Parts: sequence; structure tokens; C-alpha cells
Amino acid sequence: MAKKPAAKHTDAGAPCPIMHSCGGCAWLGLPYRKQLARKHTAMRELFEPLIAQFDWDAQVEPVLGMGASRESGPVTVADAPLASPRALRHKAATPFAPAADGSVRGGFFARGTHDIVDCPACAVEAPGARELLNDVAHLATELGIPAYDEDRRCGQLRYAVLRCGWRTDESMLTIVTRSLEVERLDELAHRLIESHPELVTVAQNVNPRVTNAILGGQTRILAGRERMTDRLLDCTFEISPVSFYQVNPQQTEVLYQLAIDGMDLAGSDAVLDTYCGSGTIGLAAAAAARKQGFDIALTGVERNPEGVRDAVRNAELNDLDGTSSFIARDATEYMLEAARRGDHVDVLVMDPPRAGSTPEFLDASSSLAPRRIVYISCNPHTQVRDLKHLGRAGYRLERLTPVDLFPHTEHVETVAVLTRP
Repeated sequence: MAKKPAAKHTDAGAPCPIMHSCGGCAWLGLPYRKQLARKHTAMRELFEPLIAQFDWDAQVEPVLGMGASRESGPVTVADAPLASPRALRHKAATPFAPAADGSVRGGFFARGTHDIVDCPACAVEAPGARELLNDVAHLATELGIPAYDEDRRCGQLRYAVLRCGWRTDESMLTIVTRSLEVERLDELAHRLIESHPELVTVAQNVNPRVTNAILGGQTRILAGRERMTDRLLDCTFEISPVSFYQVNPQQTEVLYQLAIDGMDLAGSDAVLDTYCGSGTIGLAAAAAARKQGFDIALTGVERNPEGVRDAVRNAELNDLDGTSSFIARDATEYMLEAARRGDHVDVLVMDPPRAGSTPEFLDASSSLAPRRIVYISCNPHTQVRDLKHLGRAGYRLERLTPVDLFPHTEHVETVAVLTRP
């Protein structure tokens, strides 16, 4: 049974014509100051019982929201702009589905369904992002490349994922298909680059599985370069099609600066960056240390070999390869071996996925006895669980700062700084 359009609401006063049917920005109509106040209350209710349990001196700091511009810096409830942030997401995606006439439809999944909601423009995405994604559907229809039908498990186009540079004018598109061989897909890629000069990379990712996951395990370049380039905190980063890179770069700089401040780095510190991805956090810290006149010894550990390759390349780009190394390993296994070898770690950085860390990882972290642990979390609920484990191991929470990476949603990221007496 083909997917049908979701019902459309026609609230003329809404800040987005599809906000009720899409559901991606549930708080879009809420003043930004109220959004930040709600998030601060939620974080206090979540973390204060834990702080009281261990008699820690830390407090839940005000949520750092988005300023009106990248130059204005972060804001709190007291100085938040009246206008809500826009054009903040520099990663955009669309699912595809076949229309009744055989054309390719794109947009968003309606909340709780896989029904497509058409989206001509999106207020929170980078300028031009949705236009480009819609062009993928239009050109695919013209070239006769069929959309994937979830019910019949036939067709090809499943998703398109677009990354847009923040401090560069470059963009990278990844087209997800059901199989590797797709007739006229190369032509689609070249026509997209011709009509969108900002595109420096068009890649194909193959996902043959029956799954809600967007990406599969095989990726190849269809047109352009292997990577796009962007800048964060005075560092240059090359990003490959499937490597992790934060969605909101303006707030990512706020998040990473908090983490670097929490490291309290000194000359020749040994820093272990776990779940390091393409090395962004560790390399930004190493660059900040060098700016102060000293080098740190950085080791990054990441299970994804492609992420490690990106990290090695990024270290070279920023002239930090002489003081950094990156290893494709399970971080828990690496830390247990490092503890057995008697390796010394001054600062441990962790930025796990939404599921948080594991008891084994946290025990391995404690066995290395770093003087400071900086824990960046995209899920404060699992972070509370993990902080309790580290508290039992003797660590004390020194600072807890929430950051609003995703305005107009309930989502909050947090930076926790722990010390070992």
C-alpha cells in the first residue's frame, strides 16, 4: 500500500505551515525565553537529586541558548532574543516515497508515521537546504529513478542527507539507495552539482535492509571530492559522507568551548578522547592549548575506521599530527589494556551516543584515574545514570552546563566536568 500524504493543518497563525503535521519543531510557536526557562527547569529536576545524593557542590547552570548571530555568543533566559532562532540546522534530510502517479515525493515523515509531509521550505534548516533536497526528488522523477516503496520493498531512492558548511560555502549530499547499481544515478549526481555550485561532494550510500536506520554500510563517491570542509573554533575539518558532525555548528562551538574549559589543560597533559569520531573535540582542545603556548599529547579512540581516517587527516590539516594519534578500537577494550600497561591519562573526554556509556566503559575510565573527566551528553537521562556510577568510583561533579543545540524541541545537551580528589 503506497504511502499517503499526512493530513495538513492550516493554522494561518503558526510560524510554520506544517509544524503540526511534521512535529519536528514542537516548540516553534513558544517564545525563546520560555523555551530556555522550561529546559532549565527540566535539567534542575533531573540533576539536583543526584547532586544532593553525593553532596556535590555543583549547581545546574542556566541553559546556554543561541544568540541572534554567531558574533553575539550564547545567551541565557535573561538576555535571550525575542525572536526565535532560525536557519540553525546545517544537516538536513528527506525520506522518499512513490506518489500515486509514479513521481518521487520527499519532505518529512509525519510524527509517529512514515507518511510523507511535503515541505517546500524549512525555517530551521540552513538557507537553500530544503530547495536542494526537493531538487533531488524532481530530478529523480525526470530521470525515471524510482523511490523506494516500504510496503512492496521495491524501488531505489530511500533518503537524501545534506550537510552544509557553516564557515565555508561547501555542501555535501549523500543519496541512500536500496542497491548499488541504480540506472542514471551518476547522471543525477552530476546534474545536481551543475545546478548547485555549493555542492562539492555527491555520494551514494547503500542500505538494503528493512530498517528505520537511514544509512547502510557501503558508501561511494558519485561526483566531486571525497570530503567537504568546514571550520569550528579556528580548526579546519574535512567531513566524509558518513562521519559524525554536529547538526548545529554555532552551538557546537559553545559546547566544545565548555568542554575545553572544563579540561583545564596544562603543558604536556595526556588527553584521551573517547568516542572521538572525526577528532573534532580533541583537536579543537589541542589547537586551543597550542594557542596558549603549549602542546598536549592527544589520543583519540573510535570504533568507526572511517571516522579515524578523517581524524588523522584533520590532525594533519591543523598541523597537530605530531602530537596526536587516533586508534580504531573499542574504547573500553583500549582503556582496559592501557590501565594494564600503566599508561597515564590526565584528562578523559567522553561523548557517547544517546544510549550513554556502559558500566564496563565507566569502570575502565576510573581504572585510568584521570584527574578530570569531561562528559558531553546528547541524552541527560542516561548521563545521570553514568554520573552516579562515576560518583561511586570517587569522582565529584564540579560543573554541569546545559546547552541548547536544538531550539524549538525538548532536546538539551549537557557538559559535565568531574574531578578526582
